[in-house]
Amino acid sequence: MDIKSIFDLSSEGWMIKLIAAIAVLLIGLIAARIISKLITKILSELEVNRILKEQAGVKIPIEEFVSSLVKYLIYFIAIIWALTELGLQTVILYIILAIVLVILVSFIVLAFKDFIPNITAGFFLHQKNIIKKGDIIKVKDIEGQVMDISLVETTIKSKGDMIYVPNSVLTKNEIIKKSKKSKK
Repeated sequence: MDIKSIFDLSSEGWMIKLIAAIAVLLIGLIAARIISKLITKILSELEVNRILKEQAGVKIPIEEFVSSLVKYLIYFIAIIWALTELGLQTVILYIILAIVLVILVSFIVLAFKDFIPNITAGFFLHQKNIIKKGDIIKVKDIEGQVMDISLVETTIKSKGDMIYVPNSVLTKNEIIKKSKKSKK
């Protein structure tokens, strides 16, 4: 079926196809807004932004990002569905959707490639209790007192400077704990 036969007035059922496409678009728009608001409410009740900011130091508004991402994904699906109702060839649209999804997944993987190992290492450090706040440690060429241990990084005070060491560095390298008397 080609575009000319879809919109040809003599073609049977063109009005039904058009009404169905408009209905799909309207339902998609309404569903996207409702689901987006629902996701925002759920994530804000779970206090995802606050937890990520306090525990991981992430200052990105994840609640709004996830909500918007879902909303636009539903919009895109509704458009594809409406075009399918009109009988338009959707192979190209599916290819575009696949490309968009691959790009999106690539961006997410690249954005979190360092974040995920650091969080995993943070859980490991907390679970094994390898270092504690106040310990004097040496890792690689960094020596100082542990001031804070978060899920993503550990803060070490060395010669008056605050050094933020990713937790994955701590789990991948040898940690030397020094006695508190030896540090002057």
